[in-house]
Amino acid sequence: MRKVAILGSTGSIGTTALRVLARQRERFIVTALTAHSNAGLLAEQVAAWHPAFVGLVSPNGSGAQPGWNRGAEALVDAATRDDVDIVLNAVVGVAGMDATLAALGAGKRVALANKESLVVAGELALATCARHGGEIIPVDSEHSAILQCLGTRSARDIRRLIITASGGPFRKWDPSRIDAATRAEALRHPTWTMGRKITVDSATLANKALEVIEAHFLFGLPYDRIEVVVHPQSVVHSMVEFVDGSVLAQVGVPSMELPILYSLTHPDRLPDVDVPRFDPVAASPLTFEPVRLDAFPALQIGIDAGRAGGIAPAVFNAANEAAVARFLEGRLSFGGIARAIERALATVSGTAVPTRDDLMDADRRARAVVGELA
Repeated sequence: MRKVAILGSTGSIGTTALRVLARQRERFIVTALTAHSNAGLLAEQVAAWHPAFVGLVSPNGSGAQPGWNRGAEALVDAATRDDVDIVLNAVVGVAGMDATLAALGAGKRVALANKESLVVAGELALATCARHGGEIIPVDSEHSAILQCLGTRSARDIRRLIITASGGPFRKWDPSRIDAATRAEALRHPTWTMGRKITVDSATLANKALEVIEAHFLFGLPYDRIEVVVHPQSVVHSMVEFVDGSVLAQVGVPSMELPILYSLTHPDRLPDVDVPRFDPVAASPLTFEPVRLDAFPALQIGIDAGRAGGIAPAVFNAANEAAVARFLEGRLSFGGIARAIERALATVSGTAVPTRDDLMDADRRARAVVGELA
C-alpha cells in the first residue's frame, strides 16, 4: 500500500484525486489531508478516509475540529511525515512552494499540480532532488503527456516539446474586446472545469507561460525548444518531436483523472474502468492554430521572464497572482492583468542566483507593485 498526502484536498485537483483513489483503495491509503479554508468539505473527506493527519491552513482556522492542525505550517508537516510516500501538491499559488521543497528534501515523490513550485523555485527544487533523492512527477495534463511520450529517452533525443493550449474562452476574440472582458466571460472555460484563478490564467494564457517555465525545469530543455500551439479540442495534451523527426503525441479524453492516476503510479499503469474510453471518431476533427501573441501578451511576457531567470519568474508569478485576484475582485480590467505584470517586471530587480528568501522577497515586492495600481 502506498501512502498519499493530498495538499489542497478540497480544490478541483484534490477532490478529483480522491475520486480516483476511491477506485484504487487496495493499492493506496490516504494518510494526510490539508485544505485552505473549506472546513465543511474537509470534514466530509476526513470521515470518508480517516487520515492520520488533518490540516486547515487558513490563519483563523474557522471550522477546524479537535485534533486538526492549523496554519500554513500544516502543509510542510503533512508533506514530510514518515507515513507518507507520495505528496500530491494541489495547493494554488506560491503558498505550495515550501511544501514541495520540504517533501523533496525528505526524499518523497511529489505529484506536482502546483506549477508555482517550479516556476518560482525551479533551481532550488532540482538541487533538492539531487541532494535528497526526491522525485517530481507532473500532474498537469500537458507535462504528464510529455513524460508519457518520453519514456526513458533523455533530453538529447528531443528536438522540441509542443505544449497544447485550448485557447480559452477568447480564442477568436479581437484584442480590444479581450481587453474589456468581464469576470463572468473569463470564467467560462470551453473545455475544463477548474478553480477561478487557473481559469483566468487559461483565459490570459498566463498558464501556458507557467507551463513552459515548468517544462524547462522538468525536462531540461532550453526555451527555444519549447513551443505552444492552440488545440481547441483539448484531446492532444502535448507532443514531443525527436531529433530524427518522429513526433509522439499523448491523446485522451480531457479528464484530469488520467494524469492524476499516472502521477501516482509512474512508470507503471493501473486499470481504471471508470475513465471514459477514447473514441477517435467522436473526438474528430482535431485542429491546431498558432497562438495570437498580440491578443494574449501574458504568454510572451512569462516566457521572457523564464528566459531572464533569477527572480524574474517569481516576479511574473506573483504579479500574475495579485493581478488576477484584483481582476476577480473587480478592481482591475482583464487587459490590465498583463499590463500589471509588465509593470512589476520593470520595477522589481534582484540577484541572478536567488535564495529562497530572495525569491519570497521578490514575490512580496511584485505584489506590492500590483497593489498600488488603480
